[in-house]
Amino acid sequence: MKILIVEDETKTGDYLKQGLTEAGFVTDLARDGWEGLELARARPYDLLILDVMLPGLDGWQVLDGLRRAGRDTPVLFLTARDAVADRVKGLELGADDYLVKPFAFAELLARVRSLTRRGRAGIEPTVLRVADLELDLLRRRASRAGERIDLTAKEFALLELLMRRQGEVLPRSLIASQVWDMNFDSDTNVIDVAVRRLRAKVDDGFEPKLIHTVRGMGYVLEAVA
Repeated sequence: MKILIVEDETKTGDYLKQGLTEAGFVTDLARDGWEGLELARARPYDLLILDVMLPGLDGWQVLDGLRRAGRDTPVLFLTARDAVADRVKGLELGADDYLVKPFAFAELLARVRSLTRRGRAGIEPTVLRVADLELDLLRRRASRAGERIDLTAKEFALLELLMRRQGEVLPRSLIASQVWDMNFDSDTNVIDVAVRRLRAKVDDGFEPKLIHTVRGMGYVLEAVA
């Protein structure tokens, strides 16, 4: 799942991005209202976390522009403005939730998961399946042949990406950008190491093997007879 954070406070923005990435989300970070609106219009996000007081366009204007563009992306306002009138204004403009700073990250994460579940309900399955491999997106659990597989947040995000695009060869550059939110460096083996560890958990002791290396191209998850 992909989240756009629009936050001009450097520490807060970096804190949110790191925390949500470690929780298994793919995140983008915009530092002003104009950049946030441009990204929100151009790319498909599962959730927008939006500050109110922003340089360029404020949060109200970003949300208004997004809704005028016909985008129904769920929006969580995250702001120090706690007046009832501010909350009402945000909700009337089409926001889905409102959280006041300072906040507990655990509460933010719970609200994020609630909003992303609500936004995707009836649109996409909450459990991905390939052969006897299952990935429960809501409970953040993986299993194969009924046996629980313990995954780190990055391994879960990597497996989700591979399963969503099963049968498609994914280049290392795409995996790096979607899971690690970084440009691929050909001198690093972080992708190969991560895939190797994931393959050990998903495939060792099971048949058929599901994660395959396509030499010179990337990786693919599929059940090959």
